[in-house]
Amino acid sequence: MYSSLSNFVKQKRKEANLTQEEFAERAGVALTVIRKIEQGKENLSLAKVNQVLLMFGSKLIPINTKEIE
Repeated sequence: MYSSLSNFVKQKRKEANLTQEEFAERAGVALTVIRKIEQGKENLSLAKVNQVLLMFGSKLIPINTKEIE
């Protein structure tokens, strides 16, 4: 299991054998977006994060934590 968004994206990118530059180009985002995500930065655009996650068939959505406890 992945402990964070940054770990998820980094691991999936490496499994795809892509550099950050290659991945950014394929995802259609700036290299800085990939770097910020992988570094665990907190000030990210949800739209950009979802654009990146769509490369793996995933999406970031709000979840009511009371429902999963």
